[in-house]
Amino acid sequence: MALGLALGLAARSWGDAVPWLQPSLETIGSSFIQLLKALVPPLVVTAIIASIADLGQVRNGARLAARTLMWFAITAAASVTIGLVVATIIQPGHHSSVAAAAAAPTTTGGWFDFLKGLIPSNFLGLSASTTTTDGAAKTSLSFNVLQLVVISIAVGIAAVRAGEAGRAFTDFVRSGLAIVRVVLGWVLRLVPLGTVGLFGNAVAKYGWDTLASLGTFAAAVYIGLGLVLFGLYPLLLLAKGLSPRRFFAEVWPAIQVGFVSRSSIGTLPVTEERTISLGVPRSYAAFAVPLGATTKMDGCASIYPAVAALFVAQYYGLDLGPAQYLLIGLVSVLGSAATAGVTGATVMLTLTLSTLGLPLEGAGLLLAIDPIIDMGRTAVNVAGQALVPYLVAKEEGLLDEGEAEPDGALVRA
Repeated sequence: MALGLALGLAARSWGDAVPWLQPSLETIGSSFIQLLKALVPPLVVTAIIASIADLGQVRNGARLAARTLMWFAITAAASVTIGLVVATIIQPGHHSSVAAAAAAPTTTGGWFDFLKGLIPSNFLGLSASTTTTDGAAKTSLSFNVLQLVVISIAVGIAAVRAGEAGRAFTDFVRSGLAIVRVVLGWVLRLVPLGTVGLFGNAVAKYGWDTLASLGTFAAAVYIGLGLVLFGLYPLLLLAKGLSPRRFFAEVWPAIQVGFVSRSSIGTLPVTEERTISLGVPRSYAAFAVPLGATTKMDGCASIYPAVAALFVAQYYGLDLGPAQYLLIGLVSVLGSAATAGVTGATVMLTLTLSTLGLPLEGAGLLLAIDPIIDMGRTAVNVAGQALVPYLVAKEEGLLDEGEAEPDGALVRA
């Protein structure tokens, strides 16, 4: 990250002298994320099917799922409370020099988006989008990870219920999972190189100049993120008799990749491996981490909407009472699921603003510094996605509290 910072500053300051530096950093970073994202579909599908086959008892899996969702809600509620307290004290909307002219985002959140994203439109969980640039149309395909999770759970349960007839299929899936993990091990060795490219490109592209008009808002968000990451999470770990030091030592590579990549989905393979290194069984981590990558967003769906909603209300001179504060909390706890099929914290913010009746143009005021804010949001998201399986595994007596796996030991015998 230090090298990426140095190269990014060099590209921003002396871009004319080294015009190739910033494109090179962008290519390195985007290529690394592309490799990680390419592994997400086969990893999610094979890992979840294999995990359900290994658990064998759907009832046990249902209990683990219920506890996982319960902890998702608990940590989200605590995170949004921290966000509301920070924004109430700092009053970012009263200390901003951002221009008032802003348009509402073209993509907004809705409560039915969750159902639309949950029900697979095809058996591969594929979705297509078309964009037009200079009169030329370009169509791209992408996987809806939430739909992949739903499909994989259904196929895994069906394979177990099929009995002997499904055993050959689950054996084949286990073989596929072993192969995917070997390839994943190769890609994870590129994490330092990818970090240089991603962080360097972010510094070169965005810099810190755009923070000037929204510095107080950015500070409020990052204070909230810091309190959750280094305050709330360690307290929860200590309450369960777990070591915060070990947690951060094992999960920090995933937090780092999340920070520089700004993508929970792109970081998913790293998050899952680091969660397993904490002693969480693969069979449970393979279910909980992909679910968390789509619905567990303490940064994007809890802290950020809370601080941003209060910023918008303060900026436009609108008073919010206890009822509105409670509504922000409810939207934040439920909203990560409601926007699981849609990418972007801005969508979550528009859902919060529309529910409160606040002007959607307020979200447009914050778009200038969204990439810089998104780095911290994603880092907290990733940490929370590893924390919850760790806590649940401890509660259920599933945690292997021996020595962590050495780096690179991605496949157990």
